[in-house]
Amino acid sequence: MPQLTSPRVILFDWHGTLVDTFEPMYRAVDEVLAQLARLGVAHRLLRPGHARLIEHEMLIQHVRQHRRLPDDLKTTRQISRTEIFEILFGADEDAKLAVHEAFDVRYMRHFGQVRPFEPGVRAMLRSLRQAGLTTGVLTNRRRKLLLQELAKVDGGWQELFDVVVCGDDVPRRKPAPDIVLRACADLGVAPERAIWFVGDSTTDTTAAKEAGVTAIYYNGAKWAPAHLVRIFPGSHRPDAIAADFAALQALALPHRSPPASARKTMPA
Repeated sequence: MPQLTSPRVILFDWHGTLVDTFEPMYRAVDEVLAQLARLGVAHRLLRPGHARLIEHEMLIQHVRQHRRLPDDLKTTRQISRTEIFEILFGADEDAKLAVHEAFDVRYMRHFGQVRPFEPGVRAMLRSLRQAGLTTGVLTNRRRKLLLQELAKVDGGWQELFDVVVCGDDVPRRKPAPDIVLRACADLGVAPERAIWFVGDSTTDTTAAKEAGVTAIYYNGAKWAPAHLVRIFPGSHRPDAIAADFAALQALALPHRSPPASARKTMPA
């Protein structure tokens, strides 16, 4: 892979990257899955045999049979609602729009505690900004919800971001590139390699690649290297992987010595 272009803008995914909101998220997703028939999308679930990965196939079959998430998926806390809906509905944009909107309503009922995903997130963001980098948040979450969480987490992080773009600000949510392109437009910059998008999911990586910016995969879920090789389609592999924010800082600010958790390429 080519050498990373030094960033001048770093955009972050929200849930699963900067913050942990897994518990209310999974409760809201389960409520949506229980109402798929009422939402008129139950018949639009992918049928067995159409998933790319065996674990995706198993998730589809479980949801078709039980209308809820498997318990082990909620225990491992390694997959977001966007990824879940992408797996379940594939390219059916209308079905995904319906379940995302239903999720927003149900998530409001469970919204509560929001925690930094790992210790030192505020310090990491301040360090990047002190180095002269522009920072932002890009999330499929509805703006009303995101602003509440921004104000609540760790005493409030509103001052740490130059741009915030949410799922209801753009025509299409991630993995479409709209949210990345909107952030660039709001900042008055062209999408290019010096714009980094850091996220914990294949949908984040796909959005970055489709927008023409650098994709940094944050492996906060601690997936094994072999799994990472499997989950990314060939043209939508990340440009770098960071296992934690110390690794990300080392990639973004290369004058520091990179820790072992920083990896500049995908595993072979």
